[in-house]
Amino acid sequence: MDMHPWLPNLAHIKEMLQAIGVHDIYDLFSDVPNEILLRRELNLPYKEPLSEYEITLRLNELKNKSMKLLMSPFIGGGVCPHYVPEAVKFIISRSEFYTSYTPYQPEISQGLLQALFEYQSLIAELLEMEVVNASLYDWGSALAEAVMMANRINKRSTVLVPENMNPYHKEVLKTWVYGKGMKIVEIPYNANSGQLDYEKAKEMLSSSKDISSVYIQQPNYYGVFEENVEEIIEYAKRNNVITIMGVNPLSLSLIKPPGEYGVDIAVSDGQELGLPLNYGGPLVGIMAVRWDGQLVRQMPGRIVGLTKDTNGNRAFTLILQTREQFARREKATSNITTNEALMAIANAVYLSLLGKRGLRELAEEIYKRSHYAKEQLEKIDGVLSPFKGDFFEEFLLKFPIDYSLIHSHLLKKKIHGGIKINRNEALFCVTEVHTKQMIDTLVNEVREVIENVEAS
Repeated sequence: MDMHPWLPNLAHIKEMLQAIGVHDIYDLFSDVPNEILLRRELNLPYKEPLSEYEITLRLNELKNKSMKLLMSPFIGGGVCPHYVPEAVKFIISRSEFYTSYTPYQPEISQGLLQALFEYQSLIAELLEMEVVNASLYDWGSALAEAVMMANRINKRSTVLVPENMNPYHKEVLKTWVYGKGMKIVEIPYNANSGQLDYEKAKEMLSSSKDISSVYIQQPNYYGVFEENVEEIIEYAKRNNVITIMGVNPLSLSLIKPPGEYGVDIAVSDGQELGLPLNYGGPLVGIMAVRWDGQLVRQMPGRIVGLTKDTNGNRAFTLILQTREQFARREKATSNITTNEALMAIANAVYLSLLGKRGLRELAEEIYKRSHYAKEQLEKIDGVLSPFKGDFFEEFLLKFPIDYSLIHSHLLKKKIHGGIKINRNEALFCVTEVHTKQMIDTLVNEVREVIENVEAS
């Protein structure tokens, strides 16, 4: 039997057969009638091994022979399509995880607690922050919790946020702080670069003694990388303003993590780390803080710690529970009781599968594919990017016609385009699930509708 690179462990066939007491590989199929048993090598048309995702695409193609190419959606806005390895789905489908309740009783919850501890450890390494909680609802609520933390610590009521932040997160924040009487002030951004106006940000930071916290999103809602972040962080610290940074977790293989900037609180969403697009959820909010007693004490949600049991063996338990609602009622740091533990475990499995090298390769692939898509779309007459800044995964494009016409045409072709920002602009998302064929198909369809509208 020839050794094929797309099948594992073929070099150990004899060893495996011997271990199970079988002499020939065909003995494994003794129940199959001899006349239908295939006794020859398959002539597969692949010279190199296929990835799990590529195999899935090929199987879907064979399953839908009469249909056109099945397209991954190009819609993003903070929730982007990614391939979820089958191992992630399998592990979180185990009853030990998906039926587990909040682990208040550590003596019967060691497995779940250890899994969450591993999640915290992996996220801490990814963000380069010291303390991570065991998940919140989503990015928006994690940001709102961070802002409330800052308010409890310094008793100030004004929050500076970027004008170019995710608008959905902004709406969640507005809702949460409304009852506290807090004020949200937006930092403008540069219309040419798509980046924050840093001089204006510094001016605003020094204009009032009531500023509690400043938030920076990296990359911002338009996918653009923010530059000179260090200046804002340092300026905020000089004015005793608590710094909060929201990050795309996959981009951290390419750019500086929030811990390197010295931010007080980092927030994110684990959707990009092994969670599918399931009609908008469930998501999982990520929160981390630097090693500071005030910050750690004010963190919402669960924190799993490492300890020893009565026999001196390693054990896991929830720590600092006086922050929790069940212990302090109205004095608790948050009224969130249910969290997203199962999704956090999915994140831990995903990060463990990919590892540092895999995350880097994935981020590079996303970067290359999104840049290729933008370059090809900009070759269409009248299509251009309003921003000059470098970007990751998502990018904004301006079209010579009403984008609604393009979007309607794409939907008829079973392609979900980008998010309409205004009449002529849309935000597109391209990740590892978008093949060159998918991207080229999108470009051709966009070109066709623009040319048809302009011709008429």
